[in-house]
Amino acid sequence: MKKATRKSEGFKGQRLIVLPLKIQNEFLVEDPITRQIFITDIGYYPTAQYHYVERPQGISQHIIIYCVNGHGWVEIDNKKIDVRPSQFITIPSDKPHRYGSNTNDPWTIYWIHFKGETSAYIVDLILDNVKNYKPILAYDANRIKLFEEIYTNLEKGYSADTLRYVNMTFSHFLSSLLYEDKFNNMDKAYENHVIALTIELMQRRISEMISLNEFASFAKLSVSHFSLLFRTKTGHAPIEYFNHLKVQKACQYLSFTRMTIKEIANSLGIDDQYYFSRMFSKLMEIPPTAYRKRNVMNI
Repeated sequence: MKKATRKSEGFKGQRLIVLPLKIQNEFLVEDPITRQIFITDIGYYPTAQYHYVERPQGISQHIIIYCVNGHGWVEIDNKKIDVRPSQFITIPSDKPHRYGSNTNDPWTIYWIHFKGETSAYIVDLILDNVKNYKPILAYDANRIKLFEEIYTNLEKGYSADTLRYVNMTFSHFLSSLLYEDKFNNMDKAYENHVIALTIELMQRRISEMISLNEFASFAKLSVSHFSLLFRTKTGHAPIEYFNHLKVQKACQYLSFTRMTIKEIANSLGIDDQYYFSRMFSKLMEIPPTAYRKRNVMNI
C-alpha cells in the first residue's frame, strides 16, 4: 500500500503570523488585559492538500481549527473525528493529538493558538458545550471578519494598543463560538437591516437601472453572499425583486395617468418599451395595455 503524502506547511495563498516570544513574555503575559487570554499564532490555510500535524505530547497553547471548506480529521483521546465545513475543533493545551486534511477534498481552515490566565477555563466551557470537541456552526461572514480584523492588525506590528485591541477582539471571536445563538441574533438583526436598507434604495431609485454589483456594494457584501442573503430574506433574487417594484409602480401609472407605455418604461429606467411590456406581462399575466383598460380610473 502506497504511503500517503504528508505536508506540514507550504500552501498556496496561506497566511501565518507567529508572535515573537519576546513580545509574549515581556508584554502579553504581563499586561493586565492581554494576560487573561492572548493569541500566540494565527493562520489561514486554503485548500491545504496533504496538510498533516502530529504532536505526541501536545503543545503549551490551546488550538482552535475552524473549517470553512473541504474535509479533514482530528485524532484526540484515541478518537478520530471527521471535520466538515462549518465545524471547528478545540484542542486543549498539552493534549496529544494528530490532524490532517482529506486527500481528495482538502480542507480550508482558519486556525489560532492561544493561552492566558483564563484560556483553560474558556476551553472547558467550549468543550462542555460540545462534549466531543466538534461543534457545528452556521457559516457567518461576521465571524470571518473578526478573524480578518485580528490578522490585519497584527500585520501592522506589535504596539501595545494593537496587542490589546486584537486580543480583546479575539475574546469576541471566542464568544461567537461559545454563544453562537446570541452572536447569530446580532447578525440576523444586521442582515435584516441591510436588506431593509437595500429595498429602500430600490424604492428611491426606481427610475434607474441598478446592477447586482451596485446592490452588493451598497450592502458591503460580496455578490454571492448578498444574493443568497437577499433571496433568503425575501424569497426573490435582488434584480427580480427590483423589477417587481418597477412593475408595481407601472401599475400605478397605468391606472392613474395617461402616460404612454414608452413614457412609463422610460420613467422606470427602461429604454426598451417592448422589454418592459414583456417584463410586465410575465409578472402580471396581462399586457400593460390590457391592464390599463381593465383598471383605468377616470382622471
